Amino acid sequence: MNDSKKHTVKEVRLMKGNEAIAHAAVRCGCDGYFGYPITPQSEIMETLMELEPWNTTGMVVLQAESETASINMVYGAAGCGKKSMTSSSSPGISLMQEGISYIACAELPCVIVNVMRGGPGLGTIQPSQADYYQSVKGGGHGDYKLITLAPASVQEMADYTVLAFELAFKYSTPSLILADGVIGQMMEKVILPPFQPRMTEAEIREKCPWATLGKTADRKPNIITSLCLQAEQMEAINLRLQKKYRDIEDNEVLFEEFSCEDAEYIIIAFGTTARVCQKAVEMARVEGIKAGLLRPITLFPFPTTAISNYADRIKAMLTVEMSAGQMVDDVRLAVNGRIPVEFYGRLGGIVPSPDEVLKALKDKIVIK
Repeated sequence: MNDSKKHTVKEVRLMKGNEAIAHAAVRCGCDGYFGYPITPQSEIMETLMELEPWNTTGMVVLQAESETASINMVYGAAGCGKKSMTSSSSPGISLMQEGISYIACAELPCVIVNVMRGGPGLGTIQPSQADYYQSVKGGGHGDYKLITLAPASVQEMADYTVLAFELAFKYSTPSLILADGVIGQMMEKVILPPFQPRMTEAEIREKCPWATLGKTADRKPNIITSLCLQAEQMEAINLRLQKKYRDIEDNEVLFEEFSCEDAEYIIIAFGTTARVCQKAVEMARVEGIKAGLLRPITLFPFPTTAISNYADRIKAMLTVEMSAGQMVDDVRLAVNGRIPVEFYGRLGGIVPSPDEVLKALKDKIVIK
């Protein structure tokens, strides 16, 4: 098969979510992956090592000496206009926070993958969603946010890798894929994205005017930094960042609705819990309870307006998370006290069952 046909045929594979991210990264023209192994996301780097993309697309794959080193390698590559990425799990992402904050202030595009596990501390290797605050709110210092995509299937792990790079370069900002251990480890059929060529140096010069590529006859050297010693200048940088985040909120909100048309009660959940809650909604409908599901796909920008609009025509909401309750704060802000917002969660790596969610819906909202 010639290359042109190879790149247009839909390839259906059976693979883990972590493996799908690795394949998608190679295919969407990623220039460099820098990471460090940690369960439950190690298959991302392992798969890249097996694929050996340095022999096919020229992509660099490097195991750094630590998570701190890997995020700074991403910083350097992003500063050169390269498509760069890293991946880790909860404690490793904690170690990257300073570097992520630096990259956000320097306004550089990159992709970060967090396949969450239970904590605090080293915690468990079981799945969790307790990194919502850390990831969505910007766990490092300063006023910054990350475009945050929450996949709920292996297919979306692949699709959102491509989308994360597109959004990162569109807004010159880091994008984060916030998955959990279930989505990272589960196996499903996936259609892999077509191959995209890596950007040439000429394309980088054209599309990334901020990139540090050295001095040429038509280009001055560019120094990329997040350091600013003058308060007025630092305020101007922050104001520019906040405007960008408002633009992202205006244009990039993604969410999915299930059985919401006539719903009296809506469950809000993302990632693995959204899959569980969809089954709980089906079970509730069998019992005559008009339940629906709203699944945020972008956690930032959050679907605040969509959730707010439902508050005018339903009785109550239930937020379900694998945590002590973090996203629930954003849901409550969205409805602004107009209807009750209850919470149900499991902690430490336990995934709630549809039966548990249905019982919580009844106990906390319907019967109450």
